[in-house]
Amino acid sequence: MIKIENDFLIVKAKTAGAELTSIFNKKTNLEYLWQAEKEWTKQAPVLFPIVGQLKENSYFYDGKSYSLDRHGFARNSQFTPDSYRDHNSQFSRIEFVLKSSDKTLNNFPFQFELKIIYSVEEVKLNIKYEVKNSADNNMFFSIGAHPAFKIPLIENELYKDYFLEFNQNEFAERWKLQNGLVADEKEIVLNNTNKLPLKKSLFYDDALVFKHLKSDKISIKSEKSNHGLHFNFKGFPYFGIWAAKDAKFVCLEPWHGIADSVSHDHQLENKEGIINLEGGKTFSCEYSIEPY
Repeated sequence: MIKIENDFLIVKAKTAGAELTSIFNKKTNLEYLWQAEKEWTKQAPVLFPIVGQLKENSYFYDGKSYSLDRHGFARNSQFTPDSYRDHNSQFSRIEFVLKSSDKTLNNFPFQFELKIIYSVEEVKLNIKYEVKNSADNNMFFSIGAHPAFKIPLIENELYKDYFLEFNQNEFAERWKLQNGLVADEKEIVLNNTNKLPLKKSLFYDDALVFKHLKSDKISIKSEKSNHGLHFNFKGFPYFGIWAAKDAKFVCLEPWHGIADSVSHDHQLENKEGIINLEGGKTFSCEYSIEPY
C-alpha cells in the first residue's frame, strides 16, 4: 500500500492493479471511496487494454485469435511504483508502471508501457493514464476508469437521499446491455435535465452506458447534507454508471472505449471506440475527483 498526502487529502493505492483504496478528506473527516465490502470486492479498477466485455471473450487481430476477460488484465496485474515527488515532507505524487511481457503478449499482441499517475493538488485528486506504444507497428486498445464511491457518506443518511448532478442539461439514452454486450435497444434516462436521483433499482438491469454526453463534470450530492464530490472527466467519449445489486456505492466510469456490440465482427480494428496508436507514440487522458 502506498500513500500520498497533502494538507487536505490522504489517498492510498496498492501495487495490485494500481488500484485506489482510499480517498480521505482531512477537513470533512470522511472516507469517499467504497471499501470493498462483500457486494463488490474491488474499489477502483483500471480497465485496460479493453473496456467492458468482448463478444465470446475473444477477438481477431492479424489473422490470429486472442482471448481477454472483461475489462482486460491490468486490474489483475502487479504494477511497479516508479517515482515519488516530495512536497513539504509528504509524498504528493506516485506513478505506477506496467509493461508488456511474455504473459501479456499471449492475450494482447502489442508492446506497451502503461503508467497510472496519482497526484494531490489541494482538495483535488488527479488521475492520469499514459499508454506508450513501445513498438513500431500500430497498437489498438481501450482504457477506462471504474472508481466506486460510498453512498451514503454520512451514517444517518440513505442511498435515496443522493443524486448525480451533471454540469449540462442532458437528453441522454442508456444503451442497454445483453450479457455484457451493447444491444441495439436504448432507453431515455435523462430528458432535458441535469439531475439523476439515485436509487438501488436503477442498476438492476446492469450499468447505465452513455455515448457522447455533453457534460464533462458529474457531482455526487445529497439532499440532506453538504457533503459529496465533483468528478471531472473532460475528453472521454463514453461513460458508465453502475453499482452492484443493492450495494451502497455508485461507480462513475469515464471510458475511451466500450464493450463489444452484439453484432460485432470480432475484428479488433473494427471495435467501436478503439484507439489506434502509432508506433512510438503515447496516448494520455486524465480525470479528477474533488471530495467536499
